[in-house]
Amino acid sequence: MGELRAIPVRGLGEIRAGDSLAEKIVAALRRQRLHLEAGDILIVTHKVVSKAEGRVVRLRRVKPSRPAERWARRYGLDARVVELALRESRRVVRMQHGALITETAHGLVCANSGVDVSNVDGGKSAVLLPEDADASAARLREEIKKKMRRDIAVLITDSFGRPWRQGLCQVAIGVAGMKATRDFRGRRDPLGYKLRVTEEAVADELAALGALSGDKLSRTPVCVVRGFRYPRGQGRARDLVRPARQDLFR
Repeated sequence: MGELRAIPVRGLGEIRAGDSLAEKIVAALRRQRLHLEAGDILIVTHKVVSKAEGRVVRLRRVKPSRPAERWARRYGLDARVVELALRESRRVVRMQHGALITETAHGLVCANSGVDVSNVDGGKSAVLLPEDADASAARLREEIKKKMRRDIAVLITDSFGRPWRQGLCQVAIGVAGMKATRDFRGRRDPLGYKLRVTEEAVADELAALGALSGDKLSRTPVCVVRGFRYPRGQGRARDLVRPARQDLFR
């Protein structure tokens, strides 16, 4: 492995429902005189994907249920956001100390079902996760491939908390054009030891690298990672979700 680069794509502009995200990204790349290369990885935060797909809800149209109102009143939260989180969940995993941890319809375990109010419109609306982020990544990859004639991978990302660790970290919730993990099981390390459990979550590691190219306040929701020889194949972000029978926290 040689040098890795994370190149922010600037000037994407505001994304609205019905916009072609691929066209917006290609236009921004051209203004920046940045040419995609075969093997590049396009990393896109889910918020612009959700906006383009119309996954935005005006909060004034949300009528909170009594459980949402009680929970919100207890911890000083917005009951409408709590209500959306409950609606978007398959089940509630934990409700403690003001934290609402849910399992989404996608199988993701995260805070508030991924419902987010930041970087939308100043608090009037909330953004939901894409209905199928793997499918969204695959569509975006094909559209970019047609427009720029380059074979690339696409990751759609979101920020998650983690057991044992403070702070948020960007992870992949949509994957196209690469495998989500790199499996070392059965291979031997340089000293001859046979690896038994090592499976590297490369899609999450790349998502975190991409996040470093632009923070939540920089308005750079897209970046290009160059120089990583990723495992080719038909990967899915769902492959990163630990099965419930192996999950000690559910």
